[in-house]
Amino acid sequence: MPQILIKLLAHLQADDLGMPELAALVAKDAGMTGKVLTVANSSAYHRGGRQPNLEQAMVSLGTDMIKTLVISDSVFQTFNSFPNSSATDLRAFWKNSLTTAVLARDLARHLNYSQPEEAYLAGLLHNVGRLALLATAPKEYGFNFTACDDEDLCAVEQRTLQITHAEAGAWLIERWQLDSFLSDAVLYHHEPGERLEGAHPLIRIVRAAHLLAGHAEDPNRVVEAARLCDLEPEAADELLAQASRQVERAAVHLGIDLAGADDIPALPAFAPQPPVDPVQQRLTEEMRNLVLVSEIGQAFARQQGESGLLESMTRSARVLFDFENVAVLLENPTGHALVGAPTPTQQRIAEFSIPLSKGGAVAKAALERRLAFVRREGAPLGLPEEQLLRMLGTESLVCVPLVSGARCIGVLIGGISSWQVPSCQKRERFMQSFGAQAASALENAMSERGHARRQLAHVAEEYREASRRVVHEVNNPLAIIKNYLSVLDSKLERQEPVGGELSILNEEIDRVGQLVNSLTEVQPGAQAILESGASADVSKVVEDVLRLFRATDFVPPNVEIVVSTLDEAGRIEGDPDILKQILVNLVKNAIEALSATGGRIEIANRGHVNRERRLYLELVVSDTGPGLSREVLANLFSAVKSTKEGPHHGLGLSIVHSLVKKLNGHIACRSGKTGTSFEILLPAHAGASAPAGLPVRALGSV
Repeated sequence: MPQILIKLLAHLQADDLGMPELAALVAKDAGMTGKVLTVANSSAYHRGGRQPNLEQAMVSLGTDMIKTLVISDSVFQTFNSFPNSSATDLRAFWKNSLTTAVLARDLARHLNYSQPEEAYLAGLLHNVGRLALLATAPKEYGFNFTACDDEDLCAVEQRTLQITHAEAGAWLIERWQLDSFLSDAVLYHHEPGERLEGAHPLIRIVRAAHLLAGHAEDPNRVVEAARLCDLEPEAADELLAQASRQVERAAVHLGIDLAGADDIPALPAFAPQPPVDPVQQRLTEEMRNLVLVSEIGQAFARQQGESGLLESMTRSARVLFDFENVAVLLENPTGHALVGAPTPTQQRIAEFSIPLSKGGAVAKAALERRLAFVRREGAPLGLPEEQLLRMLGTESLVCVPLVSGARCIGVLIGGISSWQVPSCQKRERFMQSFGAQAASALENAMSERGHARRQLAHVAEEYREASRRVVHEVNNPLAIIKNYLSVLDSKLERQEPVGGELSILNEEIDRVGQLVNSLTEVQPGAQAILESGASADVSKVVEDVLRLFRATDFVPPNVEIVVSTLDEAGRIEGDPDILKQILVNLVKNAIEALSATGGRIEIANRGHVNRERRLYLELVVSDTGPGLSREVLANLFSAVKSTKEGPHHGLGLSIVHSLVKKLNGHIACRSGKTGTSFEILLPAHAGASAPAGLPVRALGSV
């Protein structure tokens, strides 16, 4: 490929491509300039007059068409100069490729495909894998190069070379960074039609064009091609006739001699490899570097952790660039210095540091993000460079910046002999690409490490939060146990029965055990609790809660607890122990709020509520206390520091909120000078109905 085409391909893949710069580059190649002007002034493109100006012509064509012209010319020049191609008559090959390209473009227009030039290019490239195989394995593939292009040929290729020409062509196109559907069209052009009926239009177009160009004598193949592109079989013959004329014109336009293409012998001749053209050698090296960098990036991505990645980086650098020793320096967290990253073969580097502000070749390579070479002889060296030369035991150093995006995250230092410096300088671009791949992989590894640390911190915080909640919740049954022990002591002294008190003590001791064990268990979510089929009898749970507070000194004499409920609205979906824990917290808080002034606590079942087409049971726990301040009410269900005196943690209402959510319910609070009430909606048990007009009945007081 000529030097001008190398630069054009690079320009066409740049994000900041400008048409004036592109036109100036095209103008250096008379052949390409002529092609652009010819196409731009054809009837398909010019509007209202000819366009003698190259830049205007290129604007009228657009970058997509220019790209097609550039790569088309590149295809012929590149593959015609491939090893062994000069020893093979390629006229029949190019005639078939051009015929397929023309047919693909015509079929694209028939299907109203938006990019007929892309279809032309895909047809032109659909068999380049055969040239690649010929160049790679001339002895093994020479006989098959002129064989019939069908599925049998693919089977022979797979058996002898472990790769088909369709796979080889797709591989090459992917390395050119062309559109993915273009490589897919090449890859699947031997797939049977029934497999491709729902495929992307470009894939079906290339398959149909291949069948018509190479198998027009087979009626079944023609029918298959017609079906793929919604074409009448008779129309296929007309397309073939038109394609023959267009191929002759295209050959002239592209400068290809097709005379006698149909008379080429079946067996190609073999000749020694022609002398290597310097530009061709440069292109070959660039393509090799692209492939190697791509493979290196994949190898880096497979490494686990930073240590494995650093070892892979240093090992790859020694193999690819013949470095004697390798060290890696990474930017420290403050960004003010480069510090050594230890590897299994280079542990001393861990104690090494270079301040970026002090200059020197290594620091300069990082700051300017450019390759640097350091030699022992010549200009005086800084102390860091002298240390690195001694540490790596070499005469010279290569400093490869590890650049990811706009940031340099470190420098890879390679130790080499002085005589190796010129050869390394010739591979500067390859080394820069290697550094970019290594930097990207390192940045990903660092990001994953930070994510893992954040996850560990999050888990630790969750355990701390769970511990605080358990401490808070354990205080409730412990307080009840303490009160009942005093009751038990009094009854035993009077020789009264204590069976009921012992039963309650056993229940509360079990609850303490459950709360402590919850630290090691994964708590089920609300949906899991509901799906478990558990249900709770609200009246029974309320009675159990009252029994816990009954006959103890925990409830002051000036506090009255009243319960009101409806007869037929008594069950909710969920674990009764969770509901019990909710009510114990709320009643205990209400008692503490009334302990100084006295008052009344009410636990009310207000029946069913329809909210957003779902049936809930409404429970209300209210008191006649002094109410809550606006600030406390605003942060009521958050885990904040308690304002109560004594060993409180401020977690009670946040725990209540989380428990209500675990039952898939809702909780709200109203508070004023006349008291505070907590209104809870819990999912009604399946099959519940909302009876109207049920009386409110007081169940008693404590």
